[in-house]
Amino acid sequence: MLRPIGVLAGLCVLLGVVTAGMAFPLVGGLGIMSNEAGDSVTSSSVDLVSNPAPLTTTLTDSGGKPIAYLFDQNRTQVTNEQISPAMKAAILAIEDRRFYEHQGVDWQGTLRAVVANSASGDVKQGASTLTQQYVKNYMLYVDARTEAERLKATEQTPARKLKEARIALQLERQLSKDQILNRYLNIVFLGNGSYGVAAAARTYFNTTPDKLTVPQSAMLAGMVRSTTQFDPVQHPKTATDRRNVVIDQMRQQGMIDDAQAKQATAAPLGIVNPLVRVPNGCIGAGDTGFFCKYVVQYLTEAGFSDEQINRGGYTIRTTLDRGAMEKVKASLDKEVPPDTPNVANTMSLVQPGKDKHRVLAMGASRPFGLDADRGETSYGLPYQPVNLGAGSIYKIFTAATALEKGLGINYQMQIPPSGYASPIYVDGAGRPIPVKNTGNFPGSMTLTDALAKSPNTGFIKLEEFTGVPDVVDMSVRLGMKSLAKSPFVDPNTGERTDRSIAEVIKQQRLASFTLGVTPTSVLELANVGATLSSGGRWCPPTPIDSITDSTGKNVPITEEPCDQAVDPALANTLLTGMSHDDTIGTSANAAKAVGWNRPMSGKTGTTQQHKSAAFVGAVPEMSGSVITFDNSDSPRPLCDGGGAPFACGEGNIFGGKTPARTWFGAVKPLLDGKPPTPLPPTDPRYLEGGAESKVPEVLGRSEGDARGELEGQGWKVGTRTVDNLAPKGTVVGQEPRGAALPGEQVTLQISSGTVPAPPPPPGAGAPAPAAPAPQPGG
Repeated sequence: MLRPIGVLAGLCVLLGVVTAGMAFPLVGGLGIMSNEAGDSVTSSSVDLVSNPAPLTTTLTDSGGKPIAYLFDQNRTQVTNEQISPAMKAAILAIEDRRFYEHQGVDWQGTLRAVVANSASGDVKQGASTLTQQYVKNYMLYVDARTEAERLKATEQTPARKLKEARIALQLERQLSKDQILNRYLNIVFLGNGSYGVAAAARTYFNTTPDKLTVPQSAMLAGMVRSTTQFDPVQHPKTATDRRNVVIDQMRQQGMIDDAQAKQATAAPLGIVNPLVRVPNGCIGAGDTGFFCKYVVQYLTEAGFSDEQINRGGYTIRTTLDRGAMEKVKASLDKEVPPDTPNVANTMSLVQPGKDKHRVLAMGASRPFGLDADRGETSYGLPYQPVNLGAGSIYKIFTAATALEKGLGINYQMQIPPSGYASPIYVDGAGRPIPVKNTGNFPGSMTLTDALAKSPNTGFIKLEEFTGVPDVVDMSVRLGMKSLAKSPFVDPNTGERTDRSIAEVIKQQRLASFTLGVTPTSVLELANVGATLSSGGRWCPPTPIDSITDSTGKNVPITEEPCDQAVDPALANTLLTGMSHDDTIGTSANAAKAVGWNRPMSGKTGTTQQHKSAAFVGAVPEMSGSVITFDNSDSPRPLCDGGGAPFACGEGNIFGGKTPARTWFGAVKPLLDGKPPTPLPPTDPRYLEGGAESKVPEVLGRSEGDARGELEGQGWKVGTRTVDNLAPKGTVVGQEPRGAALPGEQVTLQISSGTVPAPPPPPGAGAPAPAAPAPQPGG
């Protein structure tokens, strides 16, 4: 019996010392407490008052409906008025019945606990007040960042208890009792990922804290001692018994009467099954996961830290249009079902505007997630660059550069035949690489028709006039910003260089740029259409409408300023120049299939080996782009026979197939029922241009006379002989006619003076030729 008495005596002595130290917190009377320690306590109490506990950041769509939650600790802060009286009564009844009587440390309760614990040789009663518990919880859930710090925050030592008590005393002089109670109920951990009473009310009962009943409140209050021992899911009987203890304490302290206590005790636990768990991060955002990840990246680039995002308790209202997202996802999956092997279909949709380009939706056929075996990916497919490129869509940038240099959208472009050897389209040794076309084209066509029908040789020829560097700069100005930011990767070594993709292409004057061989962001491509649809004004593709903190105060975000990329009249005219793709161009079949009947601007693109294909389309209300590609580690050509694309030996996918069908399938339902909006007006300056010069008409003249006049006016002249009955040496054709670019060659067709005899008719000594086999359509 001597040992308990000795322990009791020792503890009472310690209690007396602690009491004295607490009564004079800034006086070094203990002999072990310095002014520096007192300053530390003061600083800690200030932190407890001014620094909030980690809160859950909520991302919502444009209508305010949550799409994702980002947090280190799932906690939503609520005011005292938003917590039911039953909840406040329950926590006081079981944890601190004298809360409104003491000044932060309950000396009476402490002495009672010391006696009880000393007599038993174990911890049977706690002595901490709610204020002290709040201090402990703050140190554990706010200050502590490492496991070592968390262990230190909960260690059972006199030094920690002393510091905790000293801070509690100071805190009571800085905050009211109601404020301390509110902060405690907001910070306390209540199991199953629930920090604070608001999260717990939602998790266990799918309700809000203001609606918590007596039995619900008693269950939550009872869990404070041990969320593991009294877990209502794992240990329902133990949790019920503990709940009933709390109810009885409420009855004994006059918080509820006998009838209320009896009714509450008889009630079932009533927890929901399953618990309402809040998924953490973008993985829980479902189809909006890619958009969610873009929001986080955008905030990070705007200067928000991961800690701010995951602990700040912001409400971030995004630009996501739920209806647009549904239509985009449905169209993506229709064209490329999510279980399609090694093929990804991606789309982004942006709203034009002079002051803001709001991202309405983005998605991919592949589901967002971490399970690669199920086809999931967390790579930002709709906004990160696709390495395989976007093909002929980049001809838009060559056309825009040509307009800026003085050509008109009605300019008659030369279309050299397939196999054209351009002086700027060469290999590493400077040898010309033959440029091929898909299909046959006339020797010339307007820039408008060329944008719709996309002859490769014509745009390589046009690039000879514009120059490669200016086309690259135009692409960046109109929205392909990642080309100027992303490092160039050496195709031979795979090493990243310290120069950007744009810098390398300009330096090496890679004429293949107009054919869209560089990595391409689907989102940036959609934003190019939004820039043109905004009178040539570029704005960053923003996913943010507003940010507010936990108090409802607006939080500013620093975004890149908008910029007038090109003359508004140029942008408007180029949109009109791109307005035939859905009627006579490469997307006409896709447009017809959905009954498209409103003005739009569009351009298709296909990479050389058919490993990817793309489409960009714009109407005044929105601009969207789609890229379909083989996203395996070793991409192969894709075949598209009308069903889901698949890897094959020689591809046949084009931008006018899966990508265009996806775009029209998503955008048409979004516009159905709305009157068509006309495209903006063109400007005469960009219709006929003026950079080209008039070429003399020399048809019917002799080769010598024609060459003399043309060369006399500074034109380069080339000739080729053709069979014709006109006198030998007579000019029977010339390209170009009417107008040509400065320095452009004029090719003359010279008559041979003869025409070969026709072949004998069928049956005249030779078998009739077989009927030609049917050819596949475009």
